[in-house]
Amino acid sequence: MAPRILLARHGQTQWSLSGKHTGRTDIPLLEEGVVGAKLLGNRLHGAPFDGLPDARVRTSPLVRARETCALAGFGDRAEDWDALMEWDYGDYEGMTPQEIQDVRPGWLIWRDGVPGGESPEQVAERADEVIDWARSGDGDVLVFAHGHILRSLASRWLGLPPSFGARLRLSPASLSVLSWAYGEPAVESWNETGHLTA
Repeated sequence: MAPRILLARHGQTQWSLSGKHTGRTDIPLLEEGVVGAKLLGNRLHGAPFDGLPDARVRTSPLVRARETCALAGFGDRAEDWDALMEWDYGDYEGMTPQEIQDVRPGWLIWRDGVPGGESPEQVAERADEVIDWARSGDGDVLVFAHGHILRSLASRWLGLPPSFGARLRLSPASLSVLSWAYGEPAVESWNETGHLTA
């Protein structure tokens, strides 16, 4: 079977709730995020995934992703990987989109990158590294990471430039699956959050 990548975004944090760009700042989950991570785990341990017993599991080393991974029931199987860290927002770390627009009108991270941080091309290189790893084995992989890196990963899986990520919304504690259709990379499901309201 051709490998799939299952993408798990970390649960809600104070900064994701307020819209602040949270790159390398290591902040924990809110109680809502803890609940979301557990519900995500229930989804992954139920049908049709059944705990993904043969999947390789990796997580961003940042606490919000590692905590989500552990609460979802995969902490003992997961390996930390810097390639899954969130976009380095550099000088814009901790700022909301409006605050950035006030100092740099017309700014779009997917096109412009950030001063003192990463360019879209640099993030795409990390996403490509994750894809190469996923395709190097026969089975599925499960990754716990962050909104912008996961959106970049989906773009690159499809062979598209990282800027396509601007068109992909991704909620906290969501599940997405990248797979194959007619022998080509495809999106099987995106931004599933039904487990959070069931």
